[in-house]
Amino acid sequence: NVTVISSSEKKREALEHLGADDYVVSSDETQMQKIADSLDYIIDTVPVGHPLEPYLSLLKVDGKLILMGVINTPLQFVSPMVMLGRKTITGSFIGSIKETEEMLGFWKEKGLSSMIEVVKMDYINKAFERLEKNDVRYRFVVDVAGSKLQ
Repeated sequence: NVTVISSSEKKREALEHLGADDYVVSSDETQMQKIADSLDYIIDTVPVGHPLEPYLSLLKVDGKLILMGVINTPLQFVSPMVMLGRKTITGSFIGSIKETEEMLGFWKEKGLSSMIEVVKMDYINKAFERLEKNDVRYRFVVDVAGSKLQ
């Protein structure tokens, strides 16, 4: 099962468009409690500092919290939450070709898709402004080859 966790209802369309099975609003304590101790792993793409405990509490024993968003502040969490559940916090900037192929195979097997917005290099400053305003569905992809670079 694939569960989308978001801070608001704005991305609920993921259920239909991205092939997710469930949608949870992280600011809704009732929804978060309902899925406590139920997830094998979480891929956390949030690129700003945020509390990890609410997400760690969703993981089963031996669960993994995989950080993919670049966070420029120290991480903070209560260590017993990790230790008692034998949970792992890990991260990756980018996977190897083999890992990327495995991930794409997983997405294909599960019938998942993604929503991206392709931008050229001359739009990159505007893209960063929009990222700061949380005005992107869901990721920007920079078309370097299609950009006319001098």
